[in-house]
Amino acid sequence: MNHTYDAGDRLEAQIGTSVRQATYITGRDGMAVVKLDNGYNLGIPYDSCRFLERPGQSVARKPIVTQRDELPVLSIVSTGGTIASRIDYRTGAVTSQFDAADILRAIPGLSSIGRFRTKQLYTILSENMTPAIWQELARAVHEEIVSGARGVIVTHGTDTMAYSAAALSFMLDTPVPVIFVGSQRSADRPSSDNAINALCAAKTAVSELGEVAVVMHTTTSDDSCSIHRATRVRKMHTSKRDAFTSIGVPPIGTVKYPTLDVTLAAHARKRRETEPMVLPDLEPGCGLLSFVPGMDPAVLDAFSGYRGLVIAGTGLGHVSTAWIPALRTLAKDGCMLAMTSQCLNGRVCDRVYDTGRDLISAGVIEAENMLPETALVKMMWVLGNEDDPDKAAGMMKEDLKGEIEGRSVHGL
Repeated sequence: MNHTYDAGDRLEAQIGTSVRQATYITGRDGMAVVKLDNGYNLGIPYDSCRFLERPGQSVARKPIVTQRDELPVLSIVSTGGTIASRIDYRTGAVTSQFDAADILRAIPGLSSIGRFRTKQLYTILSENMTPAIWQELARAVHEEIVSGARGVIVTHGTDTMAYSAAALSFMLDTPVPVIFVGSQRSADRPSSDNAINALCAAKTAVSELGEVAVVMHTTTSDDSCSIHRATRVRKMHTSKRDAFTSIGVPPIGTVKYPTLDVTLAAHARKRRETEPMVLPDLEPGCGLLSFVPGMDPAVLDAFSGYRGLVIAGTGLGHVSTAWIPALRTLAKDGCMLAMTSQCLNGRVCDRVYDTGRDLISAGVIEAENMLPETALVKMMWVLGNEDDPDKAAGMMKEDLKGEIEGRSVHGL
């Protein structure tokens, strides 16, 4: 009985009357835990296993990715996430380990869309993203555009992708598409969405779009991907392939699959021949707080010394009247305050009820129909680039990157 297998070893496993190839993960309760090539884990007796090879002893040469000189230059900047992941056979868990070049090898169809160059900025899951990394990412994307990329694809974990996309939207003035893309299902699963999302993102990157956007599945079927404006998109489901939705506005475009035809909406910003600009300064001392009934206003003491605070209030943008003295104190101490709504759809209006009028009097800015997380990253960018409080407040009220819609659209 062989108990000396290492994680990742390739085995031949006798399962009933059939023989299947598998990868060894670990031993448990006297059994060998293996991953079959179809993605399923299984526990089988050790004497049903036969050693085939150890990848470290026989390293397969990675296939060469051929590029076509006549195609437009696209850049893939990889930060990690499920779209750039593989199974860690020590634990059976999905970990972010692919570099950007591996994505080209895994999805050969990309080579018919553009001539790619790749940059692996980070290899992290998106819960480990930070504002400092947003700044590095903005500089990296700017460098790729300046050096001739006709479009940039950013691979990113889905959980915080909307934050990062919105942050880059404010930090970058881009004349070409900057497309964030991720995957809800890892590549080893039959239901993985990574290939279709990547192909649709690449086609969007060579389209006439001229802004930062998120490209993900439109429905649970493999029929299209939606192109979402970076400042109006939100992840609305933990695991479904169509988790991303444009809030308050329609998507700015659609990519049909498998034809990969791109249709841009009239309100999408178009590609233009101007110089890209990057303003990556951010003020990290900003917070986001969601109000709940009965919340003690003493919670606001935690934000003493902060330069900015976004509040996700109820309905039209309300909090308890007990909060107003504490908010007034924060404002007098130099903390910018902005009110958004937990409703997501609709517009903040603090001029209807007495509480709202008192909030405005205390120094709270109405954030119109901005999403709370978009308001946060916008506040970080505004305070990082404007020291004058009145000018900064004016910038928060101004639509800079499509984050504030001029009017509410019926049904959205």
